[in-house]
Amino acid sequence: MGKRRHKNEAISKLTKKQRKHLQEFGEQHPFHDQVAERAERTQVLKLHDSPKRVETEGDDEEEEEEERPSAYQKLLFTLKQSDDVESDEDEEEILYDEGIEEVDEEDGTGVVEEDLSPAEEHPRENAEGEIDGGELEETKRSRAEVEEFMDKKHEAQFCLETNVFGEEDMDNADDMVHQDGYEDTFVKHLETELDEEDIRNLLNGVKKRSQIKWPRLSNMLCISNLEKFPAPGPASGVSPPPLHKALEANWKSMNQPFQAKGAPVQEVSSLQKELLGLMGTYRDVYFPECSPITEGKEVRSAYCLHVLNHVLKANSRVLAHNAQLKESKPGEEDFRDKGLTRPKVLILVPFRDGALQVVQTFVTLLEPKGKKMDVSNKKRFKDEFGEVVEDRPPNLVRPDDYHAVFSGNVDDHFRIGVSILKRSMRLYSPFYSSDIIIASPLGLRTLLGVDGESKRDFDFLSSIEILVLDQADVFFMQNWEHVLMTICHLFHFQVATKNLPKTGSICQVLVQLPHVFQMFNSDSFMDQDARFQFFVDKVLPQYKDSVMSHTFIYVPSYFDFVRIRNYLKKEDVNFTSISEYSNRSEVYKARHFFQKGDKQFLLFSERFHFYKRYTIKGIRNLIFYGLPTYAHFYSEVCNMLQTGTDGRDSSSWTCTVLYSRYDAHKLAAVTGAERAAQMLQSKKPVHLFVTGEEDKAS
Repeated sequence: MGKRRHKNEAISKLTKKQRKHLQEFGEQHPFHDQVAERAERTQVLKLHDSPKRVETEGDDEEEEEEERPSAYQKLLFTLKQSDDVESDEDEEEILYDEGIEEVDEEDGTGVVEEDLSPAEEHPRENAEGEIDGGELEETKRSRAEVEEFMDKKHEAQFCLETNVFGEEDMDNADDMVHQDGYEDTFVKHLETELDEEDIRNLLNGVKKRSQIKWPRLSNMLCISNLEKFPAPGPASGVSPPPLHKALEANWKSMNQPFQAKGAPVQEVSSLQKELLGLMGTYRDVYFPECSPITEGKEVRSAYCLHVLNHVLKANSRVLAHNAQLKESKPGEEDFRDKGLTRPKVLILVPFRDGALQVVQTFVTLLEPKGKKMDVSNKKRFKDEFGEVVEDRPPNLVRPDDYHAVFSGNVDDHFRIGVSILKRSMRLYSPFYSSDIIIASPLGLRTLLGVDGESKRDFDFLSSIEILVLDQADVFFMQNWEHVLMTICHLFHFQVATKNLPKTGSICQVLVQLPHVFQMFNSDSFMDQDARFQFFVDKVLPQYKDSVMSHTFIYVPSYFDFVRIRNYLKKEDVNFTSISEYSNRSEVYKARHFFQKGDKQFLLFSERFHFYKRYTIKGIRNLIFYGLPTYAHFYSEVCNMLQTGTDGRDSSSWTCTVLYSRYDAHKLAAVTGAERAAQMLQSKKPVHLFVTGEEDKAS
């Protein structure tokens, strides 16, 4: 028998950040699965009172002993070493010498046995949706040990109430009223007042819709609630807002990498010009076509410029008024220049690296040429938000979009306040003394709390004037409920880009494969029962025959994943499953049994693919329970069929896709806008596409 492995020894080998995440959530972040070298054995960590584990007898006395690999497993390992040529990915993901315990075929090994309910979307809740008492106490102790750092040392230096403008700064405040012959959009936005008729229209939900087309953003849907806020005009009349003097010097030089090669140097790119034209007039903008590979940095620079421009002008206005109040008699002057609380901007980013990029952009825009900018607590910020070397597995082979999203520090639980005064920046300022709050949805949600909690705080959001959701698609993969909890106190969109793709991601499928799209009737977007019943009654029976083995079921929603898994277990279907909550041992077993044909079905969650991008071998039949959230996931999954085929005839491969009329946008992203429109308007519920040869449709 192997040596006993104690909990303390395993925890001691984790990094400080991993221990904190483990204490708070009872499991490691999906990205932090470290890739072990072949000579290293897997560390087995056993947690007491964990909501993801079923309690067993004898847990209080001693931990289970690790079993040695069986002769069969050693043989598999030998074959793996001699036959597997594609070692670049499998060395990282499937380790045959990990000492995994022997498999009991009769108890359904490979299936995650614990009965997870939808409440497990939050990892600290148990199957009944209640907070586990033992883990709650451990979380409280963890938060007490790692108390949030707040910089109170520089409070007086960055206080808006006590600071005033010097004479050299007064000119900048005067320039805000009229620049280049017209009123500054910031002043116009700040001094706009609503009359009683405007309020009635807002309460009655009166909206005017119109469509315009600009060269770069292309088709836009504009929604106007009030006549005094009309839709934008032609693109020719759009220009970026006037900038605060502190930003004029660095913006042009910082923005040069985004200019087209060979083109004359301009202050803004065509995309930034149109975005800043909308943001500068304080319209709500929805731009879902921002790719982290191409437009990501360009868009971040634009919104950071807009945020700083707003904050600097707002603070300059307050300081100028402070100087006037200092010279006037009490009660003589009354200025409306502040909200109930100081924070004006909330920026939500999915990972710490995003916060690092935002702060670095702020510094680049504000730092005077030839001088170092005064940034308080800069070293601490770099230590806590910079990239941790051991977080990046070696030789990681993944698509470009994966590396773009998961670059740098990928911890998703953080929040930090930033205050700016003149050309100085203060990091870790208390929220009520901050101009800008940068946070992840999870980091903010743990502070906002829920109804009934004794300790919760959300008043600092009462005067937010600008909200930025950077990489909102990643929030959906984390927990969208955290975002909704934040947004419920704020804004409505006014301008949304609506550009449907002409060619879908199905064009990137390389394998010869028939794609059968089956439409089902649904009464609403939230009607998940119709999809489930159609899958159980019409689709699943076609694949239960033993001939239809190696069937891969792709499920975008975790709630649907749990529902299907429970049904398959109840019906005693021979299947295995992989989700974002599966540990490495469970993933290894599921992939191994599915590839060898011991398990007929593999139930697979979309969020696992988002975080890991493993190539699943042995797929012969595909079922998309729902269309993927990311269109390129469709082609990635379909192209998995060409791996691990063992020379079998590809003519027997199948692919079935379920969709309803409420999946119009996702369908267009996969098949293309024209084809999607034909499929939705057609009276036929089934449509066939064939890839790998000249496209056919019927």
